[in-house]
Amino acid sequence: MASVCPPAASTQPASPSGPAVFKTVPYAFILPEILCGTWVWILVAATSVSFPLLQGWVMYVSLSSCLVSLLLLLSYLFGFHKNSENWKVLDSLYHGTTAILYMSAAVLQANATIRSEFGPNSPLYYQLNCAASFFAFITTFLYILHAFSIYYQ
Repeated sequence: MASVCPPAASTQPASPSGPAVFKTVPYAFILPEILCGTWVWILVAATSVSFPLLQGWVMYVSLSSCLVSLLLLLSYLFGFHKNSENWKVLDSLYHGTTAILYMSAAVLQANATIRSEFGPNSPLYYQLNCAASFFAFITTFLYILHAFSIYYQ
């Protein structure tokens, strides 16, 4: 007599809701992404946006990414995702796209840092731009980690 196996449960782990979001990878990266991205925005704004073409894009990417990431974090905290696979795809696509945009912003911010080295208000703006470049690359790295860690759950 052939034995019948019960249907296997889904091997995909459930997406967390509530405070458990802060304890699981990749969702634990969302808060550091928001914090580092906020620092990028604050530091660039503190330089009075000396190079509007370069730093305007940096401010746009950092501010819009912070807001969308905050909305995504709130949706995970309140359980709007309801363990849907579509949310994992959305999360991965968003963080992958944002990582590419943040990489472009980080490179432009590094260019603004180099250009501000010998400009007016040189020591202060140069230091602020250095810090903004540092946080922009850290934020880029966090978005990359988040985008790829979804595949290794």
